Amino acid sequence: MLRSQPPSVPSVISQMNLQAISLILLLVGVVLAAIGLRSLFRARFWTAGTSLTLGALFAAAASMLFLVAANLYTYARLTYEAPVAELLFQARGPQRFEATLLRLPEGERQMFMMNGDEWQLDARVLKWQGWANLLGFNAQYRLERIGGRYRDIEQERTGVRSVYALSANPGWDLWSWAIDHPGSLPFVDAAYGSATYLPMADGARYRVTLSQTGLLARPMNAAAESASQSLLK
Repeated sequence: MLRSQPPSVPSVISQMNLQAISLILLLVGVVLAAIGLRSLFRARFWTAGTSLTLGALFAAAASMLFLVAANLYTYARLTYEAPVAELLFQARGPQRFEATLLRLPEGERQMFMMNGDEWQLDARVLKWQGWANLLGFNAQYRLERIGGRYRDIEQERTGVRSVYALSANPGWDLWSWAIDHPGSLPFVDAAYGSATYLPMADGARYRVTLSQTGLLARPMNAAAESASQSLLK
C-alpha cells in the first residue's frame, strides 16, 4: 500500500507577504485618491491630478501583486529535495495499468488507467532571484500531468494514449507569462518544466521527489527495482 504522510500546514509565507504588501499599496492608493478628490473639489487641480495619478498607480501595483499571490496558491513550496508523490501500479491487461497517485505531503489520492510500458510525470517549476529568496520566497512547483508512454517509437505514434491533467487551469498563470515574456518579471530567475519516467509493472511502487534541478523518481520495492533495470538493457 502507498504510505501517507500526515498533512502539514502549507508554507504560505511568501503569498502572505505579497498579499500584505498589496493591501498596503491599495490603502495608500485609496488615501491618495481621497486627497486628490478633496483637492479637486477645492480647485487645486495640480495637487488633485498628481494625487489621483499616484493613487491609480498604487492601486494598479496592488492589483498586480494580489494576482501574483493568488496564482502562487496553485503552486507548492519547494525547499531542497522534497517528496511530491508516490505511485503504485497494478496490471489490468497487456500494456494497461491502473495507477494510484498519492500526493505528498497532502495525502490526496488519485487513480488513473494508463496505457503503455512506462509512466511519465510532469511538473512546472518557478525559481526566484536571490533578493526574493531573502524575503522568504523559495522555489515553487506544480504537478502538471501524468501519462503513459510506449517504449516503441512507432507504437508511441499510433497506440492508445492516456494523459491526465493534475492541476486545474488557473486562467492567468505566472509560469506561462514568465515563459512567454522572458525578462518581464524581475523577481523570477527561471521558469521551466521537468519530467521523469520509469517502467510500469504489476505491483511496482515509486517515490518521486523534486529538487531545484527537477523531478527524480526512485523505485520503492522489488517489482519497481526489477522493472527499472530493463531501462539499462
